[in-house]
Amino acid sequence: MNIYVGNLAYSLSESELRDAFAAYGEVSSVKILMDRETGRSRGFGFVEMPNQSEAETAVSEVNGKEVGGRPLRVNEARPREAR
Repeated sequence: MNIYVGNLAYSLSESELRDAFAAYGEVSSVKILMDRETGRSRGFGFVEMPNQSEAETAVSEVNGKEVGGRPLRVNEARPREAR
C-alpha cells in the first residue's frame, strides 16, 4: 500500500519517517519530496508498506501523531493524475 504523509517538518529525514511507520510493520520504501530549486523538503512524502493490514493500522495510528513537532496527515495515496 502506498501511503501519503503530509505536514512534515522540513527538518525531518527519511530515516525518521521510516522509524515512525516501522513500529507497525515492514516498510519497503520512504520518499520525502524535495523542491528542485531550494533543495528543501516540500513538506510531504510517501511510505510504501507491502502488507495491507499493517499499512491500514499504520495509517490510523500515525495520522495526527506528532513527529518532528508537527501533527502528520496520513492517508492512502491516490494515483497521480495525468498532466
